[in-house]
Amino acid sequence: MSDLLKIDSVQAYNDYFGVETRHPLVCVIDAREAKPLHFGRKLYSIYTVLLKDADCGNLKYGRSMYDYQRGTMLFIAPAQVMGSEDDGKLHQPEGWALCFHPEFLRKTPLAGLMKDYSYFSYNANEALHLSEQERRTVIDCLVKIKEELQYPVDKHSKALIADNIKLLLDYCERFYDRQFITRENLNSDILARFETLLDEYFHSGKPASEGLPTVQYCADKLCLSPNYLSDLLKKETGMSALKHIQQKTLETAKEHVFNTSKTVSEIAYEMGFQYPQHFSRWFKKQTGCTPNEYRSAN
Repeated sequence: MSDLLKIDSVQAYNDYFGVETRHPLVCVIDAREAKPLHFGRKLYSIYTVLLKDADCGNLKYGRSMYDYQRGTMLFIAPAQVMGSEDDGKLHQPEGWALCFHPEFLRKTPLAGLMKDYSYFSYNANEALHLSEQERRTVIDCLVKIKEELQYPVDKHSKALIADNIKLLLDYCERFYDRQFITRENLNSDILARFETLLDEYFHSGKPASEGLPTVQYCADKLCLSPNYLSDLLKKETGMSALKHIQQKTLETAKEHVFNTSKTVSEIAYEMGFQYPQHFSRWFKKQTGCTPNEYRSAN
């Protein structure tokens, strides 16, 4: 396996592609202007938005391999690793890249909004696949940022660049919403598998030994990232993954309280609560009555 190339600055990314650095904290690269290069895996310390327009090898993200087509977008946050193994050949890159250092976001409205762009935490198999019209919109945004970077830095530069980055990210949010809708059959399958996973978990005895299921646990079992699973469920049902888990936990707790003769303490431990009093307080908060009151009323 090849060594990791550390991309800890915009300058390092520009050097990798062999292009001039116009701004120390932001760059837009039209890959047609870049030099031929060897594939390699990279550890990023900057935000990077990639528009893939050609074969880029078997791209590795984490431990998985993926093949991408024209018009695929990937979003990389600091501390992520992505790239392809070096096959010993030089390749002419195609597509576009936007990079910006976290330092650039300081004192901009975008700094407080980055957490809302949850797709920066998606897995590579959850990439954004653009229509031709969407691809043109993305490229138009990238060209505007690139053109702004050609001007000498003045008091307007940072705000204009940040606003155009936000515009691009907002468009990508819209396009992901479209992708969730157009993949209705796939989404329904994931939703069904998620519900089955929760049912099996609660009827397996695992809560007693492993605690309540987490979003991370469910996402791992479904081979998805937690953010993608939660965003998909919100689009499909209006509820996040965490809310689904909480709802399933309550439904299961009600079943145990009503349909068994076990004590509240026994039920609490079976449900994964460390202390019975925590279970009773939680149950009352959710239903308005204690477990014993719920049992008596039903």
